[in-house]
Amino acid sequence: MKFTQPAGTNPIDQLKVIGRPTPRIDGPLKTSGHAPYAYEHHDVPNPAYGYILGSAIAKGRITGMELGDARKAPGVLAIVTADNAGKLGKGNFNTAKLLGGPEIEHYHQAVAIVVAETFEQARAAASLIRVDYARGKGSFDLAAEKDGAGKPPEGGFSGPSDSKVGDFATAFAAAPVQLDATYTTPDHAHAMMEPHATIAAWNGDQLDLWTANQMIAWSVGDMAKTLGIPRDKIRMRSPFVGGGFGGKLFIRADVVLAALGAKAAGRAVKVALPRPFMFNNTPHRPATIQRIRLGATPNGQLTAIGHESWSGDLPGGGPETATGQTKLLYAGANRMTAMRLAVLDLPEGNAMRAPGEAPGLMALEIAMDELAEKLNLDPIELRVINDTQVDPENPQRPYSQRRLNECLRKGAEEFGWDRRSAKPGTVRDGRWLVGMGVAAAFRNNLVMKSAARVRLDAKGVVTVETDMTDIGTGTYTIIAQTAAEMLGLPLDKVVVKLGDSSFPVSAGSGGQWGANSSTSGVYAACAKLRDTVAQKLGFNSADAVFAGGKVKSGKRSVPLAQAAKTGEIVVEDAMEYGDLAKKYQQSTFGAHFVEVGVDAATAEIRIRRMLAVCAAGRILNPVSARSQVIGAMTMGAGAALMEELAVDKRFGFFVNHDLAGYEVPVHADMPHQDVIFLDETDPMSSPMKAKGVGELGICGVGAAVANAIYNATGVRVRDYPVTLDKLLAGMPAFA
Repeated sequence: MKFTQPAGTNPIDQLKVIGRPTPRIDGPLKTSGHAPYAYEHHDVPNPAYGYILGSAIAKGRITGMELGDARKAPGVLAIVTADNAGKLGKGNFNTAKLLGGPEIEHYHQAVAIVVAETFEQARAAASLIRVDYARGKGSFDLAAEKDGAGKPPEGGFSGPSDSKVGDFATAFAAAPVQLDATYTTPDHAHAMMEPHATIAAWNGDQLDLWTANQMIAWSVGDMAKTLGIPRDKIRMRSPFVGGGFGGKLFIRADVVLAALGAKAAGRAVKVALPRPFMFNNTPHRPATIQRIRLGATPNGQLTAIGHESWSGDLPGGGPETATGQTKLLYAGANRMTAMRLAVLDLPEGNAMRAPGEAPGLMALEIAMDELAEKLNLDPIELRVINDTQVDPENPQRPYSQRRLNECLRKGAEEFGWDRRSAKPGTVRDGRWLVGMGVAAAFRNNLVMKSAARVRLDAKGVVTVETDMTDIGTGTYTIIAQTAAEMLGLPLDKVVVKLGDSSFPVSAGSGGQWGANSSTSGVYAACAKLRDTVAQKLGFNSADAVFAGGKVKSGKRSVPLAQAAKTGEIVVEDAMEYGDLAKKYQQSTFGAHFVEVGVDAATAEIRIRRMLAVCAAGRILNPVSARSQVIGAMTMGAGAALMEELAVDKRFGFFVNHDLAGYEVPVHADMPHQDVIFLDETDPMSSPMKAKGVGELGICGVGAAVANAIYNATGVRVRDYPVTLDKLLAGMPAFA
């Protein structure tokens, strides 16, 4: 089915099931421990265990590897290294580099897998492998490599590295009010609860994989290219994923080495990456250095917007696209953005929740706060003044929906923004300095082709099958809601099966495209099933009403199950998108409000209140959508106040590579969080009239926290995270 701008209503608009706050249908499985995650598929017979050995250097080569003692160790079945693995193909995401040797690209790059009868035996044997290295000179410091950074490769999700509209340099030089500031964000880890984990089993030339993965079809294709086998010889299953955030978009060392280890041992093999490997072996969000220049008239109209960003990655990698939102968020006639990429010998930088916008808004929205102070304007008013209803770089393309100003106004009213003191450092609550901050939220709305298969049986039960994944986001439930709404059924008559490469190819989970795209694919399949059922029952499909488990037209009413009395009905369809994205700019918007307290003597920071107001199309399930937003707000607070991968710039690795050293927010750090969804539908987006919201919730949060800290203390910190040591120097007068 090809999506076109719908006229009038469709079955989804009934809102009998869609849009209702609905507990997750997979909740009982998860809370009882019966949801099988990648490492927990107990029906795999007689599995062995694999343990991956990581490189002890970040740059150089292996000059020798002694395996004798490890091979003789108790329980060892096989050891695979680059020497005996055979030639690995280069997948779309450079998967050949997942097994290193003799060249080493980064610390903890996998150099061997030991397969043994037990995990403990595999780990013990791996410690007996002696590897000799010739350490090379590496580059590990973004600031030191900044001046030598070049243009990143064009194309892909990052788009053009540079953009220009008007004459930025002249306009900025002539602007009566100017801001020129540099901001830095550090490397961040995904740190999801479930590690990368895989079970691999060969049955002849057929490879079965149970793994933690967000994008099944991408990953099957990459495994086929890496191993040099047909993709139809690979079946990948990932029904439950314990967090992804982008870190499980692509296959990683656990998948490839589990498959190689299983082949060598002649047994199914289970592999789970230890927590330190999660930080140094798998991708992370790269650090950025961002320079923002804003020029404005005395009344606050932006006349010049410039945003330059530097980030680093391994050779052949890509940039952190931190300038993307600046191209679209505010009006301004003269504009310039530029991205530069340095070659760094650190672990791979890649997608992490809201790649680009999350760190980009951490800089841009502080800059807007600083400009508002220069102009003696309220920060909300500055943003409102510079609203635009069209793409600023392409004025012929309007926004399908843009309600940023409503988000700001609604949030200000609900949060009590009028009680904020414009003068920093003037509000106290006992020993605490109290401040409020605001930031705009922006994330583009992406849609991808997505397919589903729908089955109707003689009991009136509908089963939906799609390779879509649920990474903790509530996908099972919104897909069930979609099918129930389309076919007039209660939720207990819908079965949802996800995460299996034998199912039709979906959009997958990532980029905030999953919910809208996957439910649209289910919509398409259910629309086809409606037509098939109506035809079998002798109805005109255009007039048939599906409700209460029956199909009705006029005075005639027939149970839905009647259509399948002679055999199961199975249909399949996909939702495809034409050129609407070229005609309309599709984005999601929001506003984040934060109140903090800062101890006047110690500079201890406590978040006191948080509010997010979101305009993100139709909210398919307010319960799971709220969970997504408050989780994202928590991640944003972590990025603002504590999260930082500390780089050892001598030897090139992340030192704090576990959850003891890499700090993330816990319940005690987070106050009550409020979320408001504007009542919005976007008919240009999909037949669901929805968008995404899971990444919008993190966009802008870091800046709102930093702006609140400035309002509390008068100390402006431009280098994240905002830790108390960075505040203390400017705060003695408050003690």
